[in-house]
Amino acid sequence: MANLFNRLKDSITSDFHEMLDQKEMKNPIGMLNRYLRQCEAEVEKVRKLIERQYLLKQEFTKKYAETQMLADKRKHQADIASKAGETELYEFAISEHEHFAERAVRIQNSLNEAGSGLADLEKKYEEMNHKLKDMYIKRMELMGRENIARANHRMSKVLEASEGYSDKSFSRFEEMEAYLERLEHGMNTSYYRNSLDGRIAQLEKDMKNDETHSIS
Repeated sequence: MANLFNRLKDSITSDFHEMLDQKEMKNPIGMLNRYLRQCEAEVEKVRKLIERQYLLKQEFTKKYAETQMLADKRKHQADIASKAGETELYEFAISEHEHFAERAVRIQNSLNEAGSGLADLEKKYEEMNHKLKDMYIKRMELMGRENIARANHRMSKVLEASEGYSDKSFSRFEEMEAYLERLEHGMNTSYYRNSLDGRIAQLEKDMKNDETHSIS
């Protein structure tokens, strides 16, 4: 039964990975963007951990200062009680001093660990940020290559069409060329007709002026 379950699990995992591979082949940039978003989420988690660790270090620092101050205070009080011959008061004060002193040592150790952990987190955070920025650059490079590949593929189809293969893109080019030729022909005809009319009209005007001058 266990072997059957494992085979079923492996089969499902294999199908899932195959599906991801097919999806990645169809849209590699989309999959890359998905992975980048996951990396961004991980970086954000580390950033929040750093903030918490920094606050924890601050709290340890504050507690250590308070505890050490109480330890010093009880030590001073024990010295005064000793000089005054107050044995019972001295014993209570020195006991309190030892208690606070031990707690201060414990907090100091925790503070050191918190500081070391914070340094490690900050280092990893910087490394993750650098890797993430490198991945952004890699994505830009891949997008550029993808654009070039698509453009080359498109141009290849157009060139194939020009060699006798039917292609909508090339057909559009042919339609546009025919339209431009018709447009150019129409404009040239209009230009020459208007130009001819103008020249004839000018000749008639000049001839009439010449006739008028001759009569006078």
